[in-house]
Amino acid sequence: MTFQGSGPLDTGNVSGGGGGGGGRIALGGGVGLIVTVVALLFGINPGDIMGGGTGSTDSTSASASAIDQHVASCTIEKANQGDAVCRIVATTNSLDQVWPSLMNGYTPPKTVIFSGSVNTGCGAATSATGPFYCPADKTAYFDPDFFETLVQMGGSNGPLAQEYVVAHEYGHHVQNLTGALRKGQQLGSQGPRSGSVRVELQADCLAGVWANHAGGAGYDVRLQQLTPQDIAGVIQTAKAIGDDTIQGAGSNPEGWTHGSAQQRARWFSTGYQGGDPKRCDTFATNDL
Repeated sequence: MTFQGSGPLDTGNVSGGGGGGGGRIALGGGVGLIVTVVALLFGINPGDIMGGGTGSTDSTSASASAIDQHVASCTIEKANQGDAVCRIVATTNSLDQVWPSLMNGYTPPKTVIFSGSVNTGCGAATSATGPFYCPADKTAYFDPDFFETLVQMGGSNGPLAQEYVVAHEYGHHVQNLTGALRKGQQLGSQGPRSGSVRVELQADCLAGVWANHAGGAGYDVRLQQLTPQDIAGVIQTAKAIGDDTIQGAGSNPEGWTHGSAQQRARWFSTGYQGGDPKRCDTFATNDL
């Protein structure tokens, strides 16, 4: 799905970071990816799990500078032409316009686009972590190479599927503002009804809420009308990153952290079809 309009994007809350040593996510590393993202949300330094480093200062600075220059050049046209960095920026612009209309007291997060490795308020992380949100510094982190890996994992390469990834991480920021993250932390990090699963499914639902509203009039950056194919791409992607899909045959729900393929698809659909954040209360039901 492409964005309407043309011209430069607002890059005030987006910056570059990282450099060297991270590498792309290995297909066999899906479980590690999930565990590490949960570690970030639940206040654990991912470097303690993954052994992640930060790379050299010189390479980090050089990479961050190059990404900053790329970000500064972003336009709606570049986002629509498939530039992954600019698509991330355009999606953050849309999210930061939609959420204030849905939530009193919304304040935008920061976004860091990185390559290789990056320092965060939650500790050091690498590209192997995948996209993540750090509540300690209220920042969403993205390595654009993840979109290629996502396709290898069975996800869609469609624009809306990539935008869904960004919207999901912003969903975690909304949860940080509402207190849902803290509530999830009190309910455990593994299991079919754990706090982690509830947090992740709610973030999927909140991404759906954004998609419902993102084409509305009055927003400077808004999506063109969504098609059934766009939504099908998101559903395909949500299913590709379900716990049971990644863990494969014999998946044990007691080890789940994000929810099953069907659950992730269903909660995105709940948010998209209703467009109401109140319908995303995964803490009020055991029918996940």
